[in-house]
Amino acid sequence: MKNIETTLLHGGIDGDSFTGAVNVPIYQTSTYRQAGLGENTGWEYSRTGNPTRAALEALIADLEGGVAGFAFASGMAATSTVLSLFNKGDRIIISSNVYGGTFRVLDKVFKNFGIEYSIEDTTNLETLESKITSDVKALFIESPANPLLTVTDIAAVAEIAKRRGILTIVDNTFMTPYLQRPLELGADIVVHSATKYLGGHSDLVAGLAVVKDKSIAERLAFTQNATGAVLGPFDSFLLIRGIKTLSVRLDRHTDNALHIARYLEKLEAVKKVYYPGLPTAQGYEINKKQAKNGGAMISFELQEKYDIRKFFKALRLVSLAESLGGVESLVCHPATMTHASIPKDIRDKVGITDGLIRLSVGIEKVDDIIVDIVAAIKAAEA
Repeated sequence: MKNIETTLLHGGIDGDSFTGAVNVPIYQTSTYRQAGLGENTGWEYSRTGNPTRAALEALIADLEGGVAGFAFASGMAATSTVLSLFNKGDRIIISSNVYGGTFRVLDKVFKNFGIEYSIEDTTNLETLESKITSDVKALFIESPANPLLTVTDIAAVAEIAKRRGILTIVDNTFMTPYLQRPLELGADIVVHSATKYLGGHSDLVAGLAVVKDKSIAERLAFTQNATGAVLGPFDSFLLIRGIKTLSVRLDRHTDNALHIARYLEKLEAVKKVYYPGLPTAQGYEINKKQAKNGGAMISFELQEKYDIRKFFKALRLVSLAESLGGVESLVCHPATMTHASIPKDIRDKVGITDGLIRLSVGIEKVDDIIVDIVAAIKAAEA
C-alpha cells in the first residue's frame, strides 16, 4: 500500500485510460449496448455495475485493505445489505451505544425475519465472550461509538470472534480509513456512512462496505445486486472527489477537535466531556494503539443549571442539524435526534442522557467555534 495520503488520490481506478482524463468520468447511463447475445464489454445494467461506481468501490477497497468494496445509496443501505447475510435464528451482538439507525433496523426490520440482536458492553472483553452463545453469528461494533465515543479494542474483539467462528463487523464512519483500518486489526467487514467524512461536504448521501474474504465478497455482491440499493454514478463521482481531500480535511478537523475538547474540559459549566483523544477518556490508550488520533467528534454534558434548549437556540456559527463529518461544525441532541429510535430506558442505561450534546467539529477557525459555543453556554445559564 502506498502512503494513504497518496492512495486517497490515486487508489482504485486512477483516471480514465480511454481518454486520458485524470478524473474518472461520470458514466450517467442505466444500460449498455451489447454486440450480441452473451457479448458485452463487461457492463450490462447499472444496478449490477457502473464504471464510476466501480472506481469508487475499488478505491474504498484499497483504502481499507480489503478484497472488494461496495457502494450503496446510504449508510443504512450498506448496513442493511451486510445484515442480509444472516439467517433466521442468527443473533448479532451490537455495542451498547451504536448509531440509532443500526438499532432501529435490527429492532424493527430484521427482527421480523427472525434475526435477533443483543446489546452488550464490547469494551468488557471477558463479559463479552461469555455472552457469545451458539446462535451468535457476528459482533457489530463501533469504535469510537456513537454518541458516547466509547472505545472498543477492535483487535481483541476480532480475536474473540475468530476463536468462536463468528464475524466481526465494524462501523468505521467516525474514523474513516485515514485514521483507523479495522480490517488490518482483524475485522471481517467494514461499513461506512460515506455521507459523513468521506463525502465531507454535506452534499451527498452514500454508504460503503468493504470485506477481506472473497467468499463473503461474492455473497455481498449478489445481495447488493439483488436488493438494488446502489449508489448512482453522479454521487459516486462526488464521493471520489470528496475522498481525495480526506487527509487534509481530517487533519484540520482533528486538530480543532482536540483543541476544543481540552477547552471544554476546563470549563466549570461543562460536567463531562467525551473525547477519545483526551488522556482522561475511557479507552484512551486503546484508541491510541488502533487509531491515528481521537477523531473529530466530541460529546459533552452541561451542568444541571444550564438549559440545553437555550444552548441550541443561541448558537450562530455551529448549526443544529442531523448528520456529521461535513466541513462545517454541526451539533445535535442524540436523545431526540440521532438516537430517538432507541427506547429511553435503554438510552439511560448506556448513558445517552437527555442532557448529552454531540458536536461534529468542522474546519472553521477553531477560535470562532469556541467563541460560538461559549456564548451559547452563557445564554443557556438559568
